Amino acid sequence: MSTVPLKSWATPFAIGAFTISAVTGLLIFFDIEIGVVEPVHKWLSWLLVASIVLHVLSNSKQFAGYFSQTTGRGIIGAAVVVTILSLLPFFGNNKKENGHDNPGKFAVQVLELSSLETIALVLKATPQQLVEQLGKNGIIVKNTSLTIREIAKINGTIEKTVLGTLLQPTKTASVKNSDND
Repeated sequence: MSTVPLKSWATPFAIGAFTISAVTGLLIFFDIEIGVVEPVHKWLSWLLVASIVLHVLSNSKQFAGYFSQTTGRGIIGAAVVVTILSLLPFFGNNKKENGHDNPGKFAVQVLELSSLETIALVLKATPQQLVEQLGKNGIIVKNTSLTIREIAKINGTIEKTVLGTLLQPTKTASVKNSDND
């Protein structure tokens, strides 16, 4: 029984995993979330990690050579620095404000627990207008006192989809540019 050397399949494996991660990452970056792009990106990125580990192991001698070159050390060092900096809370993403992790995330959670009637007040629309807007997007609402979470559950979707439908601009909608409304 012959065995295929690690080197012969580690690189193609890394290229395939990189392709998946790169394409889905670019789609997410440009907010093109079709199909199962986001879960594929999140879960199959593990393939990229595994394939790179195998690639490094199968090419360990060449990889070690990069540490003896100034350019190699500089590029690898820069990547390590960027990785470390990305974990630091420079832009407040990890700061707690008023006991909540992220004010935007908290606002969305509050909206998800609000009734369609309450959302209508916020959006300066009638509940019936919102029911019609949701209906045009295949989301059925039979009772405007239901919360966004309840509407999503009844329609077999997620809260993000319902809120996104309500918050998307329409041709007839206008946003008042005033501080006192």
